[in-house]
Amino acid sequence: MKHGKKYVEAAKLYDKLAQYDKDEAIGLVKKLAVAKFDETIEAHIRTGCDGRHADQQIRGAVVLPHGTGKTARVLVFAKNAKADEAQAAGADFVGAEELVPKIQNEGWLDFDVVVATPDMMGVVGRLGRVLGPKGLMPNPKAGTVTMDVTKAIQDIKAGKIEYRLDKTNIIHVPIGKASFTEEQLADNFQTLIDAINKARPSAVKGQFLKSVTLSPTMGPGVKLNTAKLV
Repeated sequence: MKHGKKYVEAAKLYDKLAQYDKDEAIGLVKKLAVAKFDETIEAHIRTGCDGRHADQQIRGAVVLPHGTGKTARVLVFAKNAKADEAQAAGADFVGAEELVPKIQNEGWLDFDVVVATPDMMGVVGRLGRVLGPKGLMPNPKAGTVTMDVTKAIQDIKAGKIEYRLDKTNIIHVPIGKASFTEEQLADNFQTLIDAINKARPSAVKGQFLKSVTLSPTMGPGVKLNTAKLV
């Protein structure tokens, strides 16, 4: 893969093979974000889980203390009083069955998170083929299938992020923007790592955090010393 001039220059700032302490890595990643826009800082966490086994799955959500730097657009599937509650709580879109053809046939996906009341999951289930691959399917573990739509919306707007294993047993999540202070990024990162360590499945033996890398959207990644993240 051919990288641009800025990427190549940025990569000279550090040792790619070294493993850095959290604070040093965050300082470096901020320097590596040289694009013309406010890059997202992402954490890539490779675990010792084997996601093919149900008892080694990781999925959950955590509210980052300083948010992600992006306000998520929330779609809520609810009816009657719960739909009114969702509107009052600041949902961007609220609806029921009438949204199914809009999403399925018209390809409407102008939202970042989907919340649903339990009674609406039969309707939402019809959208599994569209929402599932995009990671947008509501899930009780992530707090997005709930009767408390107000709390769900407030948490998401405050910077709640979902984490889950991908097919290669890696978790990819944003921890903020390059414009954040080092302290804000450190707080967000520590909150995420604490949540993931807590979510460690008991079936996983040996090393849990195999590798942890921080990277800006357009820049190279910085490896962290995983021994200090347990």
